[in-house]
Amino acid sequence: MRARLLLLAAALVAYGASLGSGFHFDDYAIFSGPLLQPGWAWLAPGVLTTISFWLNYQAGGGALLCHALNLALHLGAVLLLYECVRRLEGERAALIAAAIFAVHPLQAEAVNYVSARGVLMAATLLLAALASWLRNREEKGWQAKAPAPLFLAAALLANPEWTLHAAPGVHAARYWLAQGVLAWRYLRLLVAPWGFTVDPDVREPAAWLAVAAWVLLLLAAAALWRWRAKSPAMRWAFAGLILMIASALVPARDLAADYRMYLPMIGFCAAAGILLERVKPRAAAMGVVLLLTAAGAARTWVWLSDERLWREAVRHAPEKVRPKVQLAHAVRAAEALDLLSQARELDPHDPDVPAAIGKVLLDERQPDAALTEFGRALALDPRNAVNLNNRGVALAEIGQTEAARLDFERALEINPDLAEARENLNKLPAR
Repeated sequence: MRARLLLLAAALVAYGASLGSGFHFDDYAIFSGPLLQPGWAWLAPGVLTTISFWLNYQAGGGALLCHALNLALHLGAVLLLYECVRRLEGERAALIAAAIFAVHPLQAEAVNYVSARGVLMAATLLLAALASWLRNREEKGWQAKAPAPLFLAAALLANPEWTLHAAPGVHAARYWLAQGVLAWRYLRLLVAPWGFTVDPDVREPAAWLAVAAWVLLLLAAAALWRWRAKSPAMRWAFAGLILMIASALVPARDLAADYRMYLPMIGFCAAAGILLERVKPRAAAMGVVLLLTAAGAARTWVWLSDERLWREAVRHAPEKVRPKVQLAHAVRAAEALDLLSQARELDPHDPDVPAAIGKVLLDERQPDAALTEFGRALALDPRNAVNLNNRGVALAEIGQTEAARLDFERALEINPDLAEARENLNKLPAR
């Protein structure tokens, strides 16, 4: 019991402050429409995560409850990893492994980002399946029937990224090639945990570099497989590497996302626990855990503020547009317009830039100027319901009621669940 309490305390020191955080990036879209719709595919990947969001919505949909569930899933995964490694590798190795898993800053994105809940649920259920199988094997032997397959099936239904379909507009071959290079970035962050950012400036690598990275990765996997019988640490590291490779199989919108390492960390942390158990003096392992705890808490401090989060992203990726657009949402109008001007110079054809400029101008009571920017955004992306709604607001503010009505109606044709457009339409005077 003492070991479990220590693990929970360490995890809360590193990530407990996430309870005071708000929503970030895609989090704002979670409750923008009906979560459980008629004809919902109840066996689709991510359905359990969607149900958890629905439960959050029924409880009020506030950020506190959303973050509380993310944190609870992380605490559950920590305890389950401790149980699994303890049964296989011993008490001390399990304590070190679970402690690293609990506090490592590479876990920060999964814990602090509500939209990353799928990986938290998948990892917790996967560990529950392993713990259930191990317990039944010890108590009843190999032939025992256990709920492990149910937990495993649930894990497959938890993560929305475990789908057979690539994200729209993503070139699968280029995505897969890039993941070999990115795998080494993740491994670097695992061993040397600094230089984190929510939106890294990663580009598609040259073909020769991508192929070389994959060859080295597969050679590493082959070496770990060969050594697995000689060292339990190599066996766990091999599991982590396989989980990391598996996380790259389905092309996603973003090339890199640190939360994808949450599942592979199960294997890597177990391997680290086994190796650190042998280090003398024993206090060295505690020192590693304490340093990682401080780093995890520092990452949570960054995630507590949208402005801090995106300032860091702009600093790490000065040539990337999206961090500037996101930071513009969190700062005063003058700085926001300066950031968006820089973003426009970087990419004049990104519709998010004029859309963000228009929103700033609309908030500053400059509807005429905002109208021009929303027009530019819609010229680049004609079927964007949010921009149609915003242009409708600008039109309504300058007295063009019927033009505004058309924009609100068009926005609802494209996205019937856009509540803001429906509210704005209802505010207009009747014809």
